[in-house]
Amino acid sequence: MSIYALIILVYFVLIVMIGLLTKKVASKSMADFLVAGRNLGLIVCAVVVAAEWLGGMSTIGVSEKAYKTLSLQPIFYNIATAIGMVIIGFTVAVHYRRKSVHTVSEMIDSLFGSQARTVSAIAFLIAYIILTYVQLQTCSSVMAPLFEINWIWAVLISAVIITIYTYFGGMHAIAVTGIVYLLTMFIGLGTAFVTGLFKVGGFVKLHDTLVALGAPNNLYNPFSAGVSDAVALLLGGVLGGMAAQASIQPIFAARNVKIARWSSVLAGLIVAPFGLMSAFLALYAKTGVFFDTSGVKPNEILPRLLQTPAFIHPVLGGIALAGVIAAILSTVGPVNFAVVTIAAKDIYHGIINKDADDKKVISTARKLVVLVNLVTIPLAILLRGAILDTAYISYAIRAIGAIVILMGIYMRGWITPLGVKLSFIVGTIFVFLTLLAKSLNLFTVDKTYTAVATTIVIIFICTLCDKIFSGRKKSTK
Repeated sequence: MSIYALIILVYFVLIVMIGLLTKKVASKSMADFLVAGRNLGLIVCAVVVAAEWLGGMSTIGVSEKAYKTLSLQPIFYNIATAIGMVIIGFTVAVHYRRKSVHTVSEMIDSLFGSQARTVSAIAFLIAYIILTYVQLQTCSSVMAPLFEINWIWAVLISAVIITIYTYFGGMHAIAVTGIVYLLTMFIGLGTAFVTGLFKVGGFVKLHDTLVALGAPNNLYNPFSAGVSDAVALLLGGVLGGMAAQASIQPIFAARNVKIARWSSVLAGLIVAPFGLMSAFLALYAKTGVFFDTSGVKPNEILPRLLQTPAFIHPVLGGIALAGVIAAILSTVGPVNFAVVTIAAKDIYHGIINKDADDKKVISTARKLVVLVNLVTIPLAILLRGAILDTAYISYAIRAIGAIVILMGIYMRGWITPLGVKLSFIVGTIFVFLTLLAKSLNLFTVDKTYTAVATTIVIIFICTLCDKIFSGRKKSTK
């Protein structure tokens, strides 16, 4: 067994043990399992929020896109997330925590009624199932080359590990492992980033080497690969974060309103620099100095680089790989758990069995942990595409929720329950129609733009119609 595999196995054992040790405290009530008894302090809450964002997108997704585009454009994923979290801290975080909700759809219920909650829950469920299988793919992208196994086995092993610690520990397990993850991420990838920068001769030498290989002269400019794509990354990240069940769930678990606000802001500061390391590691690999990159899949370029002794010592490379695994698992767990929470609270408890007690909801939630993986495993095996681009389907759908919630809190007279329901239904359909049109080469519009434009138009039309009909009713009295 290689030193890389041994380090990762030890790390996996640690994570599974945390899940088992947190089982007792996580079983007391529905609030304990789903939102850690609403008792997370500032640092823990911020770390868990940050750890959710610093996942497969910030590592495998960013490095894949940086490698393919020869640019720093994908760092906008982290920048957008950081901006979004700071905005959340000063806007909706307080309202989320004050309402003592478990899900984003519960928040929508409090603003627009139960029918809006049901429609939004279905849309969010679709968004998070997509994100779940994409995150599972990021984990498998590391596992397959690391253990020299095929894609199917990599997906299955990754799913089993994620299921175990989420099944037993719930939000408590995610909170504790989040701290372990964050430390491993920054130590591992930080070491690799500094080591690589020294070996390629610094930023200037790296720039000159890549330009000679065909990169643009302004490759360090994040807008160099296209302004429209960059703005879409920013818009999707900022709006998608406001209705992101996985990253907001720790805010629901905050001890009080003040912690909910400042943990969001602190999380944004932690998230901002991380994508830069992954992007630069991909650019180090692109130079071809450390290994022959021909034949290596872009989504496997980062793990391959970290397993190259010419780039970094095997022990340090193993720690860096553990950092990548940590980043991925820190997101996969909360994302899987977001699907479970939406399904358990909004679908099961909100629609199917409204009289269910805490014990029944927890039991159902644990069964859903297993069911979610059974659904996402075949998707992760079969639907393989560009990781960051696929994940942004989820962001586009969640952007609808962000607009709806912001208007519901700050512009109540400008949005109606009908507008909310139609926004989710039509907006989600239009996101997929945009993807279909792109695949058929009919036209190319970013899915985030489609979601935002559709939502605003529908809300405007529904509000206008409501005011016209309300005015007619008053005039006939």
